[in-house]
Amino acid sequence: MAVRPIVIYGDPVLREVSQPVEHFNQELKDLVSDMVDTLKKAQGLGLAAAQIGVLRRVFIVDLAAVDIAGSLKVFVNPEILETSGEAEFEEGCLSFPGIYQKIIRPASVKVRAWDVDGNPFELETDGLTARAILHEYDHIEGKLFIDYLSPLSRTMLRGRLKKLSAAS
Repeated sequence: MAVRPIVIYGDPVLREVSQPVEHFNQELKDLVSDMVDTLKKAQGLGLAAAQIGVLRRVFIVDLAAVDIAGSLKVFVNPEILETSGEAEFEEGCLSFPGIYQKIIRPASVKVRAWDVDGNPFELETDGLTARAILHEYDHIEGKLFIDYLSPLSRTMLRGRLKKLSAAS
């Protein structure tokens, strides 16, 4: 379909809560197709619709670049059912080019969502897949990975964040 521009930090759309998908139709399939093309070109691991300026509760995760067994997963109207444990790992975000920070998140997640055809599914996972799901879920809630940083870490990033914000 098409590669869309990725919204960069500073754009207020990243802080908005996304709306539920009401119709599983061609428009949704086109959106997901554009998201897949955009993610592949950006060489990322996940992308939320909000990151291309569409405030719908949709995100994709594709760990194939870092996991031979990884495959593209589409999450429409996801709900986090439970999380457990805790793990610290370095994260980046396509909306924050060049910025990577250690973030503490739950180590595992159980999520319920629908695929692009409207079929419900549940997934229980851990490791990088859980982290990617939780990161993208935050995007549809208007939350960003920098929200998890300590005040000191955020202060140290202030200049770089200002530059990104000014460029958006």
